Amino acid sequence: MNKTVTILGFLAVFSAGAALADDDCFVPMADWQPRDAVARLAEENGWTVRRIKIDDGCYEIDGYDPEGREIEVTLHPETLQVIEFEYEDEDDDDDDHDDDRRRRDHDDDD
Repeated sequence: MNKTVTILGFLAVFSAGAALADDDCFVPMADWQPRDAVARLAEENGWTVRRIKIDDGCYEIDGYDPEGREIEVTLHPETLQVIEFEYEDEDDDDDDHDDDRRRRDHDDDD
C-alpha cells in the first residue's frame, strides 16, 4: 500500500513539473545560435536590447520595442523562434486603469 501511494505521489509531482516546464528550452549548447544572431534578430525587429540572458535554457531579450515600450522576448536558442513576447508594463497599465475606475466609481457616489 505504501509503495502505491509513493508511486502515485511521485507521478503527480512529476506530471505537474512537466506541465510547468513547457516554456523551457532543452537544446544542447552545441546547437545554439550565437548571441550575435540574437542581437541581429533584435535589430531587424527594431528592438533596443538592454540585456540578452539565458533563462530556463532559452534566450531572453530585455529591451524596448520601436515605440519605446519595455519588452521581454523569449527565443528558442536553436531556431530563434519567438516563444513568448511580453510588454513589461502590461500589468502596471491594468492596475492603473482599475485605480482610475475605482476613483470614478467613488466620485460618482458622492
